[in-house]
Amino acid sequence: MRTQDMNRDWATTAATLSQALPYMQRYNDATVVIKLGGHAMGSDEAMEEFARDVVLMRQVGVNPVIVHGGGPMINKMLDRLNIESQFVNGKRVTDAATMEVVEMVLSGLVNARIVQAISEQGGRAVGVSGKDSGLIICEAEDPALGLVGKPTTVNPDLLLDLADKELIPVIAPLGMGMQGETFNINGDTAAGAIASALKADRLLLLTDVSGVKDADGEILTDLTATQIKELTAEGTIAGGMIPKTQTALDAINAGVRASVILDGRAPNACLLELFTEHGAGSIIRAG
Repeated sequence: MRTQDMNRDWATTAATLSQALPYMQRYNDATVVIKLGGHAMGSDEAMEEFARDVVLMRQVGVNPVIVHGGGPMINKMLDRLNIESQFVNGKRVTDAATMEVVEMVLSGLVNARIVQAISEQGGRAVGVSGKDSGLIICEAEDPALGLVGKPTTVNPDLLLDLADKELIPVIAPLGMGMQGETFNINGDTAAGAIASALKADRLLLLTDVSGVKDADGEILTDLTATQIKELTAEGTIAGGMIPKTQTALDAINAGVRASVILDGRAPNACLLELFTEHGAGSIIRAG
């Protein structure tokens, strides 16, 4: 039996959908690159919700492109295999043995899990890595770090073909070197490079914080490139937020309309950002 309270709940849902219409129209046929961090994949429930959101985005005409990380899963597998890691300036050295594990976890376990989750929600996803069809060509980021790569060329033809077929690409952040070697790429860096090559409308960097904060710890919801540089110079933006904001700026400089840093653990974070007036996290624009 329907009750008055239930009717009010559905009325609220209907009103929310109605209010989302202009945003759905705004993003129709827009390319949105989403970096899904390992921490945002912490539970089956979170993965299911993310997959449902991505399928909804594709259903209303958005072209989502997912680039995933997998650091926690890589660490777990290295520990299980008793492969000891070395670090230089806080970064893991990726030797040949470590690279085998990285590729197995990223292209096998993590990528397949995301593709399956999207398929279970009725979407059509295809798992690829940056090595496929010359998608990402790399050089060594720092010889001391071994097989850690920095993208030099991104060929988006494969991703454009998948978008034409209304398929959702799910990309493992691996790249190919000029000598045929495999490189591990930071997930944010890979997502930024792919968004730049596609001239994406949005780059969404899902992380485990709510966004860029000011000196008082409050979230800054709307930022320009100039403000990011000022906040970094004064030390307000520090630590792990520096490479994320730099990735956001690099993407904007390469033609991405805006980058957003948001909490991937928050329910429906991507939908809130794209289809509501208040958005989610910190949006960074050129000016």
